[in-house]
Amino acid sequence: MAFQYPNAYRDESVVDDYHGCKVPDPYSWLEDPDSEKTQAFVNAQNQVTLPFLEQCEIRDIFKDRMTELYDYPKYSCPFKRGNRYFHFYNTGLQNQSVLYVQDNLEAEPSVFLDPNTFSEDGTVALRGYAFSEGGEYLAYGTSASGSDWVEIRFLRVDGAVPLEDRLERVKFSCMSWTHDGKGLFYNSYPEQEGKSDGTETSTNLHQKLYYHLLGTPQSQDILCAEFPDEPKWMSGAEVSDDGRYVLLSIREGCDPVNRLWYCDLNEVPQGITGLLPWVKLIDNFDAEYEYVTNEETVFTFKTNLDAPQYRLINIDFAQPSISQWKELIPQHEKDVIVFATCTYSKFLFVCFLHDVKNVLKMFNLSSGEEIRTFPLDVGSIVGFTGRKKDSEIFYSFTSFLSPAIIYHCDLTKDPLQPHVFREVTVKGFSPADYQTTQVFYPSKDGTQIPMFIVHKKGIKLDGSHPAFLYGYGGFNISITPSYRYSPLHNIHVPEADGVQYPAVLLLTGDHDDRVVPLHSLKYIATLQNIIGQWPGQSNPLFIYVDTKSGHGAGKPTSKVIQEVADTYAFIARCLNLSWIE
Repeated sequence: MAFQYPNAYRDESVVDDYHGCKVPDPYSWLEDPDSEKTQAFVNAQNQVTLPFLEQCEIRDIFKDRMTELYDYPKYSCPFKRGNRYFHFYNTGLQNQSVLYVQDNLEAEPSVFLDPNTFSEDGTVALRGYAFSEGGEYLAYGTSASGSDWVEIRFLRVDGAVPLEDRLERVKFSCMSWTHDGKGLFYNSYPEQEGKSDGTETSTNLHQKLYYHLLGTPQSQDILCAEFPDEPKWMSGAEVSDDGRYVLLSIREGCDPVNRLWYCDLNEVPQGITGLLPWVKLIDNFDAEYEYVTNEETVFTFKTNLDAPQYRLINIDFAQPSISQWKELIPQHEKDVIVFATCTYSKFLFVCFLHDVKNVLKMFNLSSGEEIRTFPLDVGSIVGFTGRKKDSEIFYSFTSFLSPAIIYHCDLTKDPLQPHVFREVTVKGFSPADYQTTQVFYPSKDGTQIPMFIVHKKGIKLDGSHPAFLYGYGGFNISITPSYRYSPLHNIHVPEADGVQYPAVLLLTGDHDDRVVPLHSLKYIATLQNIIGQWPGQSNPLFIYVDTKSGHGAGKPTSKVIQEVADTYAFIARCLNLSWIE
């Protein structure tokens, strides 16, 4: 055995019975993150993993180089609220990006909201924000240590004056103001036993929709929607572009399907005082419907109903029968619609995914006629701003070799001509020295899988150079009935001579309340027990549990750099790689 792993107690008496199938769960005690045994296990694992990483001779070189490469300015697309423009900006190594404000695009920006002041170590982050329709107020969420739990706070925009309003018990929430600027819709969970700081492993149930009237305590917030018979349902409210309707999207999980209810606020002339009279336009989980815009009672939605690649349809709330629905932009035979938004009252901007590359097109809202395609290199649109009431758009483009190019287009001018508003470069990095090639290869069932190969120009792709292969999958995939095995319950010593498990480094955070650490802890305990004690295993089997870290959102720049450096250091040490200047 090459490594001495921590001993983990196995309670062989714990066996779960799933419909007659006996499933051993000897590490069930690791499900309690606060127990002394679990904390001792985590500490012991980190004490094995960290020395291995620290003994990598080029770990610090990786960190220094990653720090150097991360040290470039980062901008979001500008967006207009009221008579002001806002944008996020990070000088390079700030843990959190800062929100700036300016009176016009030529004016000198000034700091409006700096999340770096929320905590000394940068682990309290901005999690969502919403300006009131007229730009007088800002609601913004904060979360600590990467947790999904959020506290909503408020500012008066003039002078960035903090208000006393606080909304707690908020998670996976919408933030949508009524157009009178008096309050907003948000989601909250009822109080639960135990903790709710992001380290708990319990399931959150019975999310509710509330309306908060500015200047009142949360205890007086108005309950607008609840689902007592469906504890897993989660909802999000969105006020329509004209301010007349509230659309309620209801989901039960991560599949791309939702119910769609709406309320005509003209039907509550006395104001929002209780449960709203919802009209259940779509009351099943057969497809996904995403609001784009509306012209009076005619609503445009992006949907995957009979369209896996998505299409845009019009539904007239005055004639809601499915037989009256009209297709505005049909599904493309291959390309997937990523997003659609209405700007300058009459234009639809639709982003397509074509062979893993983004394409931006403009359509006529009333006819669905394509007007033009905006030129883009091979890459992705990572930001787009421009509302129905705006006469301009901004969009941010990035690629493997370009951190960001922000384009601006004035929609009042003819011909329409986007121009580079801001381009970011990285000091010490020359994109011209590298090239990106897209290739396709068949998977087991014949599906063509796209892959991008990024490499320095001039090298031979003959297998003599180390490669970092990255892939990700999850959440936007329907889980259909199919055979699956559990990795945890199918760890076995390899039967073939000379075969062993590859080097493993699991990374998780103690405040990850979306994919809780207990899964990683049980897996590494089982892996080390079965494989780690086997004489034929010389590759390391490690886990590192970071503190004050969650699923990833709002992670401080310093932690991002350290995680990347540790990942590369682990690979370098296991493969005996050396640093080449």
